[in-house]
Amino acid sequence: MSLKNILFVSLRVWKYRFLSDCQNVFGKPVLHQPLLLNGKGKISFDTNCKFGYQASPMFYSSYCYIEARNTDSEIIFGKNNHFNNNCRIEANVRIEFGNDVLVGVNCSFLDNDGHNLAIDKRKNGIPNVAPIRIGNNVFIGDNVTVLKGVTIGDNAVVGNGSIVTKSIPSNSVAVGNPAKVIRELN
Repeated sequence: MSLKNILFVSLRVWKYRFLSDCQNVFGKPVLHQPLLLNGKGKISFDTNCKFGYQASPMFYSSYCYIEARNTDSEIIFGKNNHFNNNCRIEANVRIEFGNDVLVGVNCSFLDNDGHNLAIDKRKNGIPNVAPIRIGNNVFIGDNVTVLKGVTIGDNAVVGNGSIVTKSIPSNSVAVGNPAKVIRELN
């Protein structure tokens, strides 16, 4: 292991592991970039779930963030998933990733609005929530945001910079803000 790898990767991975406060973590992800695991809920990793990629932007300057916020919140990762640098996953209820999912740089998965939309309840109200489900063999490009209530079907592709507000069917390509299906895959 090189001195560069020890100083700029291994020590940062250790630091974020120490800073993580989630007590209900099952499985062990493969870490090439720091991963911060927070919240009172459950986070489950199946085999070969990787975070970080050295040959992509933000490898040395960011970390991946996963939060299962409430005691009944749950984030589930399938087998052979690869999450690129600076990924953010925040669940108030449930976010589930199937197997063989590829996620690009700087992506976010949020199963809630963050704050209640009603003006008088923004600071103290409970935000609207709905689970997210990502199917098997899904490819999500860079800078994509997936919002509450979305299901992305098996084999789907979501293009760079898309904001996914509605479900995407299996075997399709979706792009844009909001993301719309532009073609079917054979």
